[in-house]
Amino acid sequence: MLKIGITGNIGSGKTTVSKMFEVLGIPVFYADAAAKNIMTADPVLIADIKKTFGDAAYLADGNLDRKYIANIVFNDDKELAKLNALTHPAVFRAFDTWVADIKNVPYVIKEAALLFESTSYKMCDYSLLVTAPLELRIDRVTKRDHIIRTEVEARETKQFTEAKKRELADYIIENNETQLLIPQILELHEAFLQLATP
Repeated sequence: MLKIGITGNIGSGKTTVSKMFEVLGIPVFYADAAAKNIMTADPVLIADIKKTFGDAAYLADGNLDRKYIANIVFNDDKELAKLNALTHPAVFRAFDTWVADIKNVPYVIKEAALLFESTSYKMCDYSLLVTAPLELRIDRVTKRDHIIRTEVEARETKQFTEAKKRELADYIIENNETQLLIPQILELHEAFLQLATP
C-alpha cells in the first residue's frame, strides 16, 4: 500500500489538507494526536518518560502532566530531544499497526508536523509539503490558538525551515490564499492513484 507523508510548518494548513483527502476516502493517520494518545496508553513509553523526567510527569489519574513536561522541554532543546527520542519510535510502531489494519484503499496518509525532523518520512513512499508565507501562518495561528506572535515564532524555531522542507518534499501544495486549494489536492489525488496502481 502506498504511503504518503504530509507535513507543513505551524499554520500551513496541513490538517485542513489532510481532512480534504479524507473526504476523498483516503485514511489519514494523525501522528501528533497518536503521540498524545500513546503517552497515556503505551506502558513502555510511560515507564521511559517517568524514568527520564520523573514520576511528576504523570498526574494521579494516569494522564500526562502536559504543563510540567512543556515547562521542561520547550525551554531546553536537549530535553526536547530526549522526549522526541522516546515518543517518535512509539509513534512509528503505532503507524505500522494502523497501516496493517487498513484494507482495500489505494493509499494512506500520515500527517505529521515533524515528518522530516523525526525522519518518519523515510517510512513513507512520498512526502507532501503544505506551505504558506510566514506572515499568513502567524496570522492564522494567533487567531486560531489565541496566542501572541512571539509564541508562534518560538514554535516555528522547533521545526525545520520551510526552505529546507521544500528541498526534502516530493510534492508541494501552496496554501497561500491566492492559489485554489481543492484543484491542487484533486490533481495530487489522481497522481497518487496512478502511483498506487501496479
